[in-house]
Amino acid sequence: MNRRTRRLPRWLGLGLLLAVAGCASTQPPPPPEVRAGQPGRGADLIAQYGCGSCHTIPGINRADGLVGPPLTRFGARSYIAGELVNNADNLQRWIVDPQAVEPGTAMPNLGIPAIDAQDIAAYLYTLD
Repeated sequence: MNRRTRRLPRWLGLGLLLAVAGCASTQPPPPPEVRAGQPGRGADLIAQYGCGSCHTIPGINRADGLVGPPLTRFGARSYIAGELVNNADNLQRWIVDPQAVEPGTAMPNLGIPAIDAQDIAAYLYTLD
């Protein structure tokens, strides 16, 4: 073994140690929230718009659809539809016009106004 080959494992070990230490010391971001939203109204709107016909949504009566993904633990997710970072602005944008975010997505544009999207998002963020 030459001198360069012997140093490689130590260098890799140090790099891995620093990477692990860096990951362990960072705090996870706080769960997303919609401060002005009304989660109770959002739950009613989810039922009114029929979201449960496609999604399984905890706390919503008869929301046991299997077409779209289940929305369980939605507040703990990193991405919305695999496209957007999970934050309040992006979620409201997705709810209002999913086709603008991901053309051709199975999620239909239901004509949900921004004020309703705000409350729906507020409810979904209680699901963490």
